[in-house]
Amino acid sequence: MIEKWHTLLGIKKHDLAWYESDLKDELSEYYNERKLIAKWSELSDVVYVCTRAKWSSHSIIFPYSRILFCLGVMYMIPKYTGRWLFFRVAGGKLKAQRPIREVRNPKKTHKLHLIAKENGVNVQTFQEICEKQLKYWPLLP
Repeated sequence: MIEKWHTLLGIKKHDLAWYESDLKDELSEYYNERKLIAKWSELSDVVYVCTRAKWSSHSIIFPYSRILFCLGVMYMIPKYTGRWLFFRVAGGKLKAQRPIREVRNPKKTHKLHLIAKENGVNVQTFQEICEKQLKYWPLLP
């Protein structure tokens, strides 16, 4: 089921070194987080990296128990699906030449700029659309 979900999202695949580096960063954020919901969110990021690596044909093993994996999946799917839908709608409003397939945090302006450049859309217009959508779009932290 999770691999089909990753296929639906269609996020770019990377090499093993990219996933190992990303996992290291996500584990650091998970270890350093103290607030319950934020820690759960960081756990979902760890699960996301591990499952996405597997979907990309790499063998990265989730470093915790099955229970934590399941808890991470429960948060991961709505969190990343919500972001993916957010960017699909924003790209549709811009009439982007191809669907925008992203799951980065839209509350971070520098990430919006990167996404716009990567997708060949006007940075300022994309930022404005995303900021307007954020006023009513429910996203998990």
